[in-house]
Amino acid sequence: MDPQADEGLRAVAEKIKECRRCPLCEARNNPVPGEGGFRKGIMFIGEAPGKNEDEKGRPFVGKAGELLNELLDSIGLTRDDVFITNVVKCRPPNNRDPAPEEVNACSPFLEKQILILKPKIIVALGRHAWKWVCEHMGIPYESLSKARGKIYRSNTLLYGTIDVMPTYHPAAAIYRKEILPLLKEDFRKLGKLFRGTDC
Repeated sequence: MDPQADEGLRAVAEKIKECRRCPLCEARNNPVPGEGGFRKGIMFIGEAPGKNEDEKGRPFVGKAGELLNELLDSIGLTRDDVFITNVVKCRPPNNRDPAPEEVNACSPFLEKQILILKPKIIVALGRHAWKWVCEHMGIPYESLSKARGKIYRSNTLLYGTIDVMPTYHPAAAIYRKEILPLLKEDFRKLGKLFRGTDC
């Protein structure tokens, strides 16, 4: 990763650590800013940290993280090739969905991370991430079941041109086995997409 980008991300992580914008900070063990080497210019955005992520301060380190690692490996990528983060940086109690006010409070951090990294591809993992991307990147929203696996091109003054692919959150495939083949299919599309770019 570019040293300037790495320094910028560290500064954002420090601000997240100090953040008191919403009540999630009161129950957290560790905030989870995000991580990755970003060698291929790909950014993954999930929903929010879970129990394991909260304990370790790292994104996608539980069962969903193991599946994500397998999916990345299936298309020749590792976590060093991508940057992984979430819409919300602190764990909601009992892994509930993040509330709109919590998403709003955390949004400036994700916006800053995107501006620092300037990703060529964003993969939105799950409906909360997909909704956030649509609202902030000028993409017309349609349900995740209809949108998954499609490639959308966002071209805004703020972020520039980014290819966006929504898909299911890996956790969904753990609890609903019928989702796993769809997730694998979407990652194959991602593999073709990044090989067709100059990432």
